Amino acid sequence: MTATLPAPAAAPIEVPAPAWFISDLHLTPGMPRTLAAFQHVLDDAARQARALFILGDFFEFWVGDEETDTPFAAGIAAALRRLADTGVPVFLMHGNRDFLIGQRFARAAGATLLPDPTVIVCGGARVVLSHGDLLCIDDPRYNRFRHWTRKGWVQRLFLALPLNTRLKIARRLRADSEAGRARQADGAAPPDYGDASPAAVEALLASSAARTLVHGHTHRPARHTHAGGERWVLTDWDLDGRRPRAAVLQLDADGFRLLPRVD
Repeated sequence: MTATLPAPAAAPIEVPAPAWFISDLHLTPGMPRTLAAFQHVLDDAARQARALFILGDFFEFWVGDEETDTPFAAGIAAALRRLADTGVPVFLMHGNRDFLIGQRFARAAGATLLPDPTVIVCGGARVVLSHGDLLCIDDPRYNRFRHWTRKGWVQRLFLALPLNTRLKIARRLRADSEAGRARQADGAAPPDYGDASPAAVEALLASSAARTLVHGHTHRPARHTHAGGERWVLTDWDLDGRRPRAAVLQLDADGFRLLPRVD
């Protein structure tokens, strides 16, 4: 199955600089150090940033907006709301783990849900944002998963299941994913995360009329140069494991730069 890249919205979102970008935090109660680092970033963002973009896989999984009422999710929503209340807008894009986040959570968090992809203008630059999974067009197994799980009727059927059943399914999928990660060598990318296709990157840059793409998902943080522009890949976050990692990408009038790692 060949994935078709969606076109970004015609009108870009204009945001003041500096803007901060993070993704793939995979927040869960079992990662307290990662959660503490995220709270530290929110505290810093209130003083230093003018916008915060969370580009998907914010939660390890999300099985429906009923989760908004759980103590864990409610605490995270409240933390985001406190940042938004300082005047720093919070933008949230779906990932492959949390594409069922809806308006109920967004309202509680004071966040704006973004379509994937989205174009922004910030610091004099036009930038296209994506979670990144739609760029992995050479991964047929994942594309089949994405094709079916993004269908409205499939999501409605899943959401009609009892919450406990949905949670069991999500935990089973998470356990399978964690088993795959445990088999990898330190420093290697998880085998179930395909890489972005250069052809898809070039196509998205061209359709967005942007010279820069920022995305996550692949867990391969780096800056790449393409014929159509540059691509910044955000790191995933994990400060509770054997290979601690977390970072914030900032865009201001001087361009992009990685901020010192948060712990």
